[in-house]
Amino acid sequence: MSKENYNGNESKKGRLKRRYRFYIFNDSSYKQLWSIRLSGLEALILLNVIIAAIIASVTVTIIFTPLREFIPGYPDDKTRSAIVHNALRADSLEIVIAKWEYHLTNFNRIVEGKDPIPIESQISDSLLGSHSLISSHSKEESLLRTEVEHEIRAIKAEDILGRTDNNIIASMNFYPPVKGIVTDKFNLQNRHYATDIVTAQNAAIASVLEGTVVMATWTNDTGYVIQVQHKNNVISIYKHCAKLLKVPGDRVKAGENIAIVGNSGMLSSDAHLHFELWHNGIPVDPEKYIIF
Repeated sequence: MSKENYNGNESKKGRLKRRYRFYIFNDSSYKQLWSIRLSGLEALILLNVIIAAIIASVTVTIIFTPLREFIPGYPDDKTRSAIVHNALRADSLEIVIAKWEYHLTNFNRIVEGKDPIPIESQISDSLLGSHSLISSHSKEESLLRTEVEHEIRAIKAEDILGRTDNNIIASMNFYPPVKGIVTDKFNLQNRHYATDIVTAQNAAIASVLEGTVVMATWTNDTGYVIQVQHKNNVISIYKHCAKLLKVPGDRVKAGENIAIVGNSGMLSSDAHLHFELWHNGIPVDPEKYIIF
């Protein structure tokens, strides 16, 4: 190595080792507010740390906040919702097609004098076929499918079952069927489509709205059950009653007694009312509209 190059390298090292002092002054009073003493190498390291921190903070902000939707190509809420609903429609169409294929296959077998294929094996074969197709997807497609499946699970059960107009129900004045303590809440995920209210045994059960009794019967699981049809396609159901006071076809007013609280049916362990509220064939949470 030549002497010139050696001196040049020494000069660079010297600049990195040379210490500098940085000041911040008040522009009006020229009073020193802050100072720091760093070498060239320390200043370079500090600058890199600051840049890395800024990059990390911006990345985290973009990943974990809605700002990520402004990235070109990233799907927004509407696009992701459309993907999920299209996936649901595709699954529904797949089920319909599988049923038609099953019936067509069995029709042909019956015409040929063969025994029909049990539906259980037909469903199993269709599921195996779909799994084989899934396994042939690329890694990216599999990740996308997994993400969509998680989106589907995250959708509210009301959206999967169908939509109900909450404004219609909210505008209706419901009479509480009983007064008591709620022991088991409405839960779509657990398929508990009712609110269970514990109250005094033999207490009267009132109709929540004016309507017509469309069912008054007994079942082994739920005991005495009475169902009332109301306007706007709202149905109220009262289960585990001790006694029914109305019969199908009876017109009832809001607050009119229709049954007695009991402990009937194999699924009941104590005196309570199992109360369900349905709108357009969809179960809704009674506690959103009624104070028990």
